[in-house]
Amino acid sequence: MAPPSLPHEKSTQPFWLTAPENLHDYRSTESLPNKVDIVIVGGGYCAAALITHVLEQSGQNPPSILVLEARQLASGATGRNGGHIKPDPYWHASHLVEQHGFEAAMELAQFETDNLNAVKAYVEKERIDCDLIVTRSCDVHFSHQRHDKAKAALSKFQAAGVRASQDAFEVGPKYAETVSGVKGAKGCITFPAAHLWPYKLVHHLFQRAVRLGVNLQSNTPVLKIADSPDSAGRWTLATARGKVSAAKVVVATNAYTAALLPEYKDQIIPYRATSCHITTSGTAPLLTNTYALRFTDWDHDYLIPRPDGSIIVGGARSVYYHDKDAWYNNSDDSTLVEEARKYFDDYMQRHFIGWEDSGAHVEKIWTGIMGYSRDRLPRVGPIPGRQGMFIMAGWTGHGMPQIFLSAKGMASMIVDGISFRETGIPRIFEETQDRLTDARNKVLETWEAAFQPKL
Repeated sequence: MAPPSLPHEKSTQPFWLTAPENLHDYRSTESLPNKVDIVIVGGGYCAAALITHVLEQSGQNPPSILVLEARQLASGATGRNGGHIKPDPYWHASHLVEQHGFEAAMELAQFETDNLNAVKAYVEKERIDCDLIVTRSCDVHFSHQRHDKAKAALSKFQAAGVRASQDAFEVGPKYAETVSGVKGAKGCITFPAAHLWPYKLVHHLFQRAVRLGVNLQSNTPVLKIADSPDSAGRWTLATARGKVSAAKVVVATNAYTAALLPEYKDQIIPYRATSCHITTSGTAPLLTNTYALRFTDWDHDYLIPRPDGSIIVGGARSVYYHDKDAWYNNSDDSTLVEEARKYFDDYMQRHFIGWEDSGAHVEKIWTGIMGYSRDRLPRVGPIPGRQGMFIMAGWTGHGMPQIFLSAKGMASMIVDGISFRETGIPRIFEETQDRLTDARNKVLETWEAAFQPKL
């Protein structure tokens, strides 16, 4: 296994970053401050949302905040994902029942829907120009067995009165293709979702933060965090541009966490993936839903329709997942995943009814690095054994419907010192010593179940 690494200096360019804005390579001050109240490591959605809530909760006396971003603003997973705010009111939560209990699973399902509503409300309140479209998502299943399993999971949550599941609707085999517009669909389930331009949202949040005094330093990777605080309880962070002392540190580095915190080696794993931007040269049916095309338990693609008629698609696991080295613990986003390069050619023509003569083609393709948590659940809250240090990472490719309200709860811990259980963040997100010492790797278990020979 390769040693943990910092973000690659040269990365493939995603569609979302084709029009950089004024804070893209921004540094608030020529030199770093020697001492601040809070340092946030990472300049993506977590940092932007956390700062927003910290400033709102701090009132007239906000803390001094420094953000250290290794590359450009939102250049990591935030600027490389699908722009898909897709709460899951049944599928993922149903898989958590056995280990964590039905109540915890219901809590997660509702939290993700509440998160969507909170983002919508904030974007509307602040009039943020980020192409937010609130619509429905369509989970498409390609076998009767898989759809029956999904239908049973949804029915169980609906019968239990989970609010997030009440607005979900199941379509059986008779009309699945017609309703979804997807060839070969044996069933589908639709529910509220949204999509947006993630870079524009984050940039807007940072613009406000910088105006209010937050110090943003791009192209300033943190090289080391002290193993322990000093006698005053402050943490020292080292960069190539000097050292900074902070009373509190928030590590929002997702896939790159283990490069700074050795206890996260094998706990948050860099997961290399691919997304693309598809445009059309002809005419095509209008898509209004977002999608997850669920081919198998381990293979699914996601898709959002852009307001300009173009499409963002990510996935392609079927062509590279067998090769563990291509994706597992791989943080190189400077090159494409070779096996996935041609996967998206004629993608819309293959899968969507009426797109055969659309001329849909890949306009841009890029690599992104997700941070997969070993137990497939985010890591949020105080870091055990590191007083004054917090983590927001390990989103496992599903951060967009979780981060905004997680950041609100995190802000309450930082500003007011409340306990994790008082924040409203799902209990299963809480970082604990037991989680940090648990060696079970569900990420590899899924891969082994799919590809390792049965003895």
